[in-house]
Amino acid sequence: MNLRQVFVSVLMFGVAGLLLFMYLQAWIEEQHTVSGEELQQQIINQDFKLPPPGETRRAAQNRSAPAGLSKQETAASGGRHSQGKADPFGVVAVSLASQLPDQQKMTESFLNQFREVYLPPAMRPLNKSLIKGDKWKDVDGAQEKRRSFLYGFCKKHNSRKKLRTHLVHVVSRIYVEDRHKILYCEVPKAGCSNWKRVLMVLNGLAASAHNISHDDVHYGKHLKKLDSYDLKGIYTRLNTYTKTIFVRDPMERLVSAFRDKFEHPNSYYHPVFGKAIIKKYRQNANEEALKTGSGVKFKEFIQYLLDYHRPVGMDIHWEQVSKLCYPCLINYDFIGKFETLEEDADYFLQLVGAPAELKFPNFKDRHSSDERTNAEVVRQYLKELSKQERQLTYDFYYLDYLMFNYTSPVV
Repeated sequence: MNLRQVFVSVLMFGVAGLLLFMYLQAWIEEQHTVSGEELQQQIINQDFKLPPPGETRRAAQNRSAPAGLSKQETAASGGRHSQGKADPFGVVAVSLASQLPDQQKMTESFLNQFREVYLPPAMRPLNKSLIKGDKWKDVDGAQEKRRSFLYGFCKKHNSRKKLRTHLVHVVSRIYVEDRHKILYCEVPKAGCSNWKRVLMVLNGLAASAHNISHDDVHYGKHLKKLDSYDLKGIYTRLNTYTKTIFVRDPMERLVSAFRDKFEHPNSYYHPVFGKAIIKKYRQNANEEALKTGSGVKFKEFIQYLLDYHRPVGMDIHWEQVSKLCYPCLINYDFIGKFETLEEDADYFLQLVGAPAELKFPNFKDRHSSDERTNAEVVRQYLKELSKQERQLTYDFYYLDYLMFNYTSPVV
């Protein structure tokens, strides 16, 4: 073997060794990285508790909502602090000047999962050049407060560090409408079906939102998602398109999802989720229930949701918005709420230059004869749970309550 062959052999072994070292290092880091769900479980096991029943409601009634915001949008009343401090999140000002108390170690720990990200240094102003007159003054005021509140909240808990979560995963729930340069993050049970219809009309795929079926919306694959583009395409759109998210009170969204997927015939959720839930959480389940997965009770569903070792994985219909749309990683330009869905949506359509005749549809996508899920309906479902189960369910969605300034429920 001549000198050149020796050199090539040594070089090849060196490269192979380097690759092996990099693989082992990545594997070790992965094994020692606490997932968001594990982190959440650690945090909610601490001493964070909700206020006594009725305290949150009385506090909300005794304070007026900030100008431009409904009472439902007043700050989330976090629970009693382990050191006996007053409720730190009871009255959170909706502005960039608002600061969450430093002693909230629980929140700090929970938000560590967002510390490895880069938040843009400034909130991009909305282009309001297409808005005429004073018709949208109140809606615009509420919008600016929501944007400022979320931006200030995320800025408090972020630092400029390397993004660990892969960008393609972060944007996997975002739909793209290139004609009007819109990015819409899908939050199920918060008007997403009708939003997809609107995007299809804007994209020239349909003449009217009212003529698009449920199957075409959800299974037609007519709309592109942001993760289908290359990295350059993703970055370009994130930096230049108008990014919007529509959210909903977490408990209402949860109950709505349960009613939709488990109280009506469903060829997917019953055999996949229903069978697994009944098998694990129902004592003496009969053969019919085990075979079909139909008839899941709300209490059983909550047991599944709170189980660290779930028999079947999570689903987007009840996943936290913080994990679906990453509101502290993506600087959303527009934050709509289900509670003011139509006026928020129509204002947004004006902002992006949609045709004047296009209005956000207000029809219910499915089960139109059912009563809409509202606060009273939610209360009836929560009665089926123990106080501890209600508390843990709130804890599960704690970050969503804080990020979007929802009032915590009375449990």
